[in-house]
Amino acid sequence: MAEPFHCDFSQRLFMGHLGNHMLNAADFHSSARGFGMKYLLTINRSWVLSRLAIEMEEMPQMYTKFNVETWVESAMRYFTSRNFRVVGEDGKVYGYGRSIWAMIDTESRQPTDIFAIDNGAINNWIVKDKECPIDKGGRVKMTDDAEFLRTIDTQYNDVDINGHINSVKYIEHVLDLWPLDWYKEHRIRRFEIAYVAEAHAGDQLSFYREQTGDGEFCVRIVKASPDSDEPIEVCRSKMLFFE
Repeated sequence: MAEPFHCDFSQRLFMGHLGNHMLNAADFHSSARGFGMKYLLTINRSWVLSRLAIEMEEMPQMYTKFNVETWVESAMRYFTSRNFRVVGEDGKVYGYGRSIWAMIDTESRQPTDIFAIDNGAINNWIVKDKECPIDKGGRVKMTDDAEFLRTIDTQYNDVDINGHINSVKYIEHVLDLWPLDWYKEHRIRRFEIAYVAEAHAGDQLSFYREQTGDGEFCVRIVKASPDSDEPIEVCRSKMLFFE
């Protein structure tokens, strides 16, 4: 349900909370099939989100009950593609999501073989004939003209079970780059984000924004490097607004 305190001033679900619903659906789905986080953590493995794209016709309104459907579209040795559909109890489709996940070794932090888990059990759950009609997205292209907006500190509430900055927290921090008045006149049509490097509690994140089209903006997030004067790019995102 779009719980009231998970909704913004327009009484519609926050994008960040929708992202959390999708990530939880992914975990429940994978756990029920033997390759979820609860099991993986016992063998020093974990899923990490590499890319996420969410495209919505509209956000569910406060108190609306809805379902988040998820299915695995494809799997390769180091990455798997997982899709989502957000649909109301009345059958109304609110939107879709696409995601790419990597499985990592929690000690080395390096990608590891997905097919090594339960003799490639993930292959038994690939669904190729279920439609996900939104664009997969591509590389978020930005120039050196991107405007620096702010630097923030990362704290306890930013950190997830993998010990790094939560995937959804980046979404919330990016969307905070626009003032409340902007959201009184604009809604988010599409949000996509690509994660490049990990950040941890105590890292300072700097945000650079560039308008790349009509209602289209790209944001680059970087952190300071302990070994170089050049910052490390953590992730890039692109969003499309409509009035």
